[in-house]
Amino acid sequence: MNVDRLHQLLKGVFKDHTWEWMVDFLKHIYGAEKTLELIDERFFALPHFSDIRQFGDKLTRVKQWTGSEYKDMLKVWLAALAPLLKGHLNHLRFLKSVTDFILIAGYHSHSETTLRYLQDALHGISRNIHLFLPYHHNQSISKIPKIHSLFHY
Repeated sequence: MNVDRLHQLLKGVFKDHTWEWMVDFLKHIYGAEKTLELIDERFFALPHFSDIRQFGDKLTRVKQWTGSEYKDMLKVWLAALAPLLKGHLNHLRFLKSVTDFILIAGYHSHSETTLRYLQDALHGISRNIHLFLPYHHNQSISKIPKIHSLFHY
């Protein structure tokens, strides 16, 4: 299957849905102003490694991202945001499942093992997506085309 990884998965599933839901969920916990500040602090505090992009301290203020920035953010967002999700393990599991799905779907070829990993990630998404649906206006997976399409990979 030929997938438009940038628009379907990175921008669509990751940025437009999962990232926005996660930010809205954190705003529910920490308040609107404090949440953006906490996210910026967490990304700014990431250790410096050669293959890890440094996002600076204004990540939440960026209006438009490139495909490579989405990929780089996807690599580190679980590590950056896990402390903010303390006590919300199933929310973190959902984010990990989305991350796993996007990364594995980007492989150039698949084996029985990688297809099983994709299936496991999809199962994790379907098991925990209900936690974030209150932060989407339709509150139904079938009415979110980019998420719904994951079930047809």
